[in-house]
Amino acid sequence: MELSPVSPGLRLVVLCIVIASLVGCAAAKSVRTEYPPAPGHLEDNIERNEFSVAKGDDVIGRLAFIGLEEGDTLPDIARHFSLGIKGISAANPGVDRWVPKAGERIMLPLSFILPDAPRKDIVINLAAMRLFQFRGDRELMTVSTYPVGVGTEERPSPTGKMYVERKVIRPTWHVPSSIARDHRAKGDPLPPAVLPGPQNPLGEYALYLSRSGYLIHGTNKPASIGLRATNGCIRLYPEDVKKLYENTPAKTPVYIVNQPYLVGQLKGKVYMEVHAPPEDVDLAEFDRVYAKLRKIEKESGRTLDWGKVKKVLAEARGIPVAVSGLRQGSEKGIEETIEVSHPRALYGRPEIPELKKEAWSVLAADMADEIDAKRLAALINHQGPQIPASVLSHNVGFRVIAGPFNDAGEARDAIKRLKIDLDIDGKLVQPVRKR
Repeated sequence: MELSPVSPGLRLVVLCIVIASLVGCAAAKSVRTEYPPAPGHLEDNIERNEFSVAKGDDVIGRLAFIGLEEGDTLPDIARHFSLGIKGISAANPGVDRWVPKAGERIMLPLSFILPDAPRKDIVINLAAMRLFQFRGDRELMTVSTYPVGVGTEERPSPTGKMYVERKVIRPTWHVPSSIARDHRAKGDPLPPAVLPGPQNPLGEYALYLSRSGYLIHGTNKPASIGLRATNGCIRLYPEDVKKLYENTPAKTPVYIVNQPYLVGQLKGKVYMEVHAPPEDVDLAEFDRVYAKLRKIEKESGRTLDWGKVKKVLAEARGIPVAVSGLRQGSEKGIEETIEVSHPRALYGRPEIPELKKEAWSVLAADMADEIDAKRLAALINHQGPQIPASVLSHNVGFRVIAGPFNDAGEARDAIKRLKIDLDIDGKLVQPVRKR
């Protein structure tokens, strides 16, 4: 028997409960989440892209924890473990994105509820900022998953069914008129076409979709993965788009959905995953997931923990959370986490060359607080292409210096980019000539 749509009165009651909890949750989001003590044993690795999907299950992966080291940033940890920046930040409220504390222990949100969409070909969930590529059938299915950058609110990514029309290695970017107009307004005129290379925002691989003007492609701005930062295209880390390109034939269907509320089951346990704060509630999507929860409750004969449902909705941490108990005889769910050892080197982490007085550089800022200076330097370092930046003590404060650069032209180009990208008024610093 089909459940009737959620009544407006019932929906209003649930929404009011969630929104009423916002005051407490807003406060909680600024406080570091406390996790259970770390176990003695550390795993050297954890699967991050390729997963098996058992018949009847909707949840893949495992949650993990890692201890941070001096100089780490969340974008560097996110890229190494194929996570998006918003995903890792939402899972770890209160952790400084650019200057987290050494020794701090954070969660790696490497567990995902699959979108409510056909389990075949490519499915992209804009709300979760995650791409899923399915292979096999319901009996023996595997899924590859990657974080993505998606369109902004002003220029959102499209939804619906399309397909991969063609694929190109080292594509040329033909600049759309709307983007060219925006850049001219910033004082940054673009050429009609940008050839392959470090300045090309499409990266090394591009899959052109049947929806004209939209692509799945790489990037020269890896720190933007997991953000609403594109003009509507789907953007992947360079290493991830390479794998996707190699495993995706032309004409592959692509389904793009926008599902901030996800419900799934794993080994008889019901999970919920939320990617939108209550103030941004999508009523149609809320109705859909609420009806699905009620249907699961009725068909299984088990009562869900509606207090947990409310908590998951209010916190919106983007991780699967159990909202039911296990059936008798079922195995454990994803609550059995692992601890991952810190890699010797983080893949893709920007290298910062040593500043030299004999080279050109740029004074980006004078700051009184060292942490603020380190935060700004990290932000500059993660521009794409990279602008190297370091922090130097100076008198009673700290200086953020961009460089070194090979010549005055490179330094002036950095000044221009700092102004356009970050609204920073950099000052040219000439090299000190050796006597």
